[in-house]
Amino acid sequence: MPAENWILQFCHGYSGPFLDVARQYAVLFKGSPCKVLTVFLTGEESAAVVQGAASDEVAFLGLKSSDVRGLKLSAILKLRRIVASRRFSLIIAHRFKPAYVAALATRLSIIGVHHAFGDYDRLPRRWFARLFRRRLTLLAVSDAVRDEIRRRLPEWPADRIETLHNRLDIDAVRAELLSREDARKLLGLPRDVPVIGNVGRLHPDKDQATLIAAFARAVPALPSGVLLAIAGSGRLLPKLQAQVSELGISASVRFLGQVSNARRAFSAFDLFVLSSDHEPFGMVLLEAMAADVPVMATNCGGVPEIVVDKSMLFELRDVDGLARKLVDYFSVTSPATHRQCAARARESLAESFSDAATRPRFFSLPMVVSALGPPLLSKGGQ
Repeated sequence: MPAENWILQFCHGYSGPFLDVARQYAVLFKGSPCKVLTVFLTGEESAAVVQGAASDEVAFLGLKSSDVRGLKLSAILKLRRIVASRRFSLIIAHRFKPAYVAALATRLSIIGVHHAFGDYDRLPRRWFARLFRRRLTLLAVSDAVRDEIRRRLPEWPADRIETLHNRLDIDAVRAELLSREDARKLLGLPRDVPVIGNVGRLHPDKDQATLIAAFARAVPALPSGVLLAIAGSGRLLPKLQAQVSELGISASVRFLGQVSNARRAFSAFDLFVLSSDHEPFGMVLLEAMAADVPVMATNCGGVPEIVVDKSMLFELRDVDGLARKLVDYFSVTSPATHRQCAARARESLAESFSDAATRPRFFSLPMVVSALGPPLLSKGGQ
């Protein structure tokens, strides 16, 4: 393969987790003959984004949300000019709109990466998938998302709708972790009490209301001084604050607000609890595991594919079940069990959710082999 073959990574934007998503796919090609151009459909130019994308080049189309409604002609024309500028072998498109634009703007093979449930619930989107089926391979961030897409597109071969889990640069995440003392200082938490952590938007999908209710029920049987610390912002803050007040646990719950690069402070927590409603994947769980923090989470969506100890799963909106698990966890945990839990989590991260573990699987995908050929496999896929 010529050295100047390019991969076009096309992203809707770089907010939230999507800058790291761009990094995850760009680094798959490190050491290969291919170069990666990452293009962001929306968002202003940013030096920090260029660095975070870990790509050979980064381009910003600078479009607004209103520009990518309907036929998205402006985006199609801009992408067409980029594709004409050099030799591209493959497009990796994150989320539905970039895949749609890429299909209309080019004749290249496209890997559409799906990060959420419901992408093919609408009939026009299923028509799109059927129309461009010969050029499309669909990847899902979890088996749960993959299985939903397969149900929506039953005529597609199973090997054209596959799972490629999200992943971490584990060494980089661990390198930026604060010490327990510094993390608690940053978050304004006391040094010497157990802390249950939760990080996420204050949104119905994250269902912090169930966590708060379960914590209130469990508090009498939990260690003295235990705190529930919730990091994040969103429209539900007043409602959640009112819930805490009504339950009489205001002294035991801390709303931390939006914390920049929160994962570096996960070392402040003794337990991380994710109470989300059908989380497609659960990247925050990987970040907690990388910080050696035990995780407890809802048994739905893509979460069971991540959590190693299945006894740490609870059913969606089961306040009593979560309360019992909180009590059980703090009644039996010890430094030894904590170390064992952390060791199992680190092993799972390395085997299933690391850049190195993902690379061979990616380069074995039929669409990748077809577009790039076997010569790349020995260099980029090992």
